[in-house]
Amino acid sequence: MAYPFQMGLQDATSPIMEELLHFHDHTLMIVFLISSLVLYIISTMLTTKLTHTSTMDAQEVETVWTILPAIILILIALPSLRILYMMDEINNPSLTVKTMGHQWYWSYEYTDYEDLNFDSYMIPTQELKPGELRLLEVDNRVVLPMEMTIRMLISSEDVLHSWAVPSLGLKTDAIPGRLNQTALMAMRPGLYYGQCSEICGSNHSFMPIVLELVPLSYFEEWSASVL
Repeated sequence: MAYPFQMGLQDATSPIMEELLHFHDHTLMIVFLISSLVLYIISTMLTTKLTHTSTMDAQEVETVWTILPAIILILIALPSLRILYMMDEINNPSLTVKTMGHQWYWSYEYTDYEDLNFDSYMIPTQELKPGELRLLEVDNRVVLPMEMTIRMLISSEDVLHSWAVPSLGLKTDAIPGRLNQTALMAMRPGLYYGQCSEICGSNHSFMPIVLELVPLSYFEEWSASVL
């Protein structure tokens, strides 16, 4: 999860988030090179005598500054499109979980099980135990198996919400009357925190999401105990 004064993105837990981190670094390097070049040109024009003003009318220069930005945009667009298609691809999910947004809490339903569903509310500050995180802890965590493809079906019953878990690279809108889907796969166990990322009302900031990724054997024991 995030920590105070963090400058970068959260550590990647899923393959998709790793790709997003690589794309972020790739794009940031291009922006850094462009910014350095522009700063160098500006400083040069301000500190040197312009002795070759006719160069600004040359066809070669116009050709370069027209083609070069197009090449740069292609270098950004191709990796971006690749990741977008990867995020939309869902191949043979091992488990399907449906989440519904409410004002202001989430409800979850494990569609592969008959009666496995619950609501997930934020724990009030005065009821937190030592070590629990304020505004992020919930009374019912979403327990999921790690290293398995899980399909999330996301919708809403009232207003627009957004189901987001940054460390897994997930952010999908919950829209009333529409069922969106996304896939997740965590490579290591742990607790992963998220929040509603849509301004859905006065308690928008009190809709935390907590995923507990565990080994498959532990998940089977948990599901059997709940049922």
